[in-house]
Amino acid sequence: MFNYTLRRLLLAIPTLLFISLVIFLLLELSPGDPLADMPLSIPPEVRQEMRIALGMGEVWYIRFYKWLYLFTVVEPSHVIAGFTGLDIAIEGQRILSWQTRSPVSDIIIQRMPQTLWVVGLAYLFGVLVAVPIGVYSAYRQYSWFDQTGSFISMVGFSLPTFFTGPLLILIFAVWLGWFPIIYDTTLNVNNWETFLKQVRQMAMPVFVLTLYNAAQISRFMRASMLDNMTQDYVRTARAKGMTERIVVLVHVLRNSLIPVVTVIALGIPTVFTGAIITEQIFRVNGLGQLLITAIYASDIPMVLTLSVVFAILIVLFNLIADLLYAILDPRIRYD
Repeated sequence: MFNYTLRRLLLAIPTLLFISLVIFLLLELSPGDPLADMPLSIPPEVRQEMRIALGMGEVWYIRFYKWLYLFTVVEPSHVIAGFTGLDIAIEGQRILSWQTRSPVSDIIIQRMPQTLWVVGLAYLFGVLVAVPIGVYSAYRQYSWFDQTGSFISMVGFSLPTFFTGPLLILIFAVWLGWFPIIYDTTLNVNNWETFLKQVRQMAMPVFVLTLYNAAQISRFMRASMLDNMTQDYVRTARAKGMTERIVVLVHVLRNSLIPVVTVIALGIPTVFTGAIITEQIFRVNGLGQLLITAIYASDIPMVLTLSVVFAILIVLFNLIADLLYAILDPRIRYD
């Protein structure tokens, strides 16, 4: 397995380089000007100097090379130095956001806790709720529990978050007044009262995302369980006198988790990139909202960095899912 992992990691390098180049070229060809909001009274020569200061005065392949060096060498050194306290940060130019003129990595690290609190908890709750529901629904197929779970799953998966989000705001924030309408990102949790305020403002966005995630994963879990419960090894296990609990929770569940692991693992990168629509609806100052504002402002360094980070997470968790296959199914061998 070590050799397989090493091969996949080496193969990921040219893959990510190609993805980075494609994203960079797409942003280069996209309409938009970072100086569009500047006053028209600025002289053309001053505007040209501002473009050069933003790094737009060079040809595209030079700018891509400089960004690639900063992304792979300079910014990681600053991030590691910030977390460990070691003096390894490389001084000099960094990837700066055209909006704030601040380092992109610093802004991402600043926004990440809000995204992890809301989107991360919602994804965790979604997995913890979906797996038991999918298992029991498959075991009690066509029962009232299965019918109810299937109905709720279809509703949760069919209704988009831009519908359920405003609906919850209308009912629980406007009509009932139970929860705040806007997420307060400046809230500092330091006592029980502020903790309850944090829970109240997280309740609606977390519920919206939990419903969507649980609906999707539970359907995969149920379908995989039903497919495995009719296999020969299940009848053999029952013929050997094994209890129903062991047959379902050990033999069937372990094999049924193989396709579900793919769905769960490939969904984890969305936790780090944020839920763009939900964060916009509830005004959560996370990475999703950061990406939207950067796109509106034609902030190419921010959009490019966030997109490549998202691509890295997808490649990484895709590899993790493949490695988990061998753990769940001893028949799978990569070496």
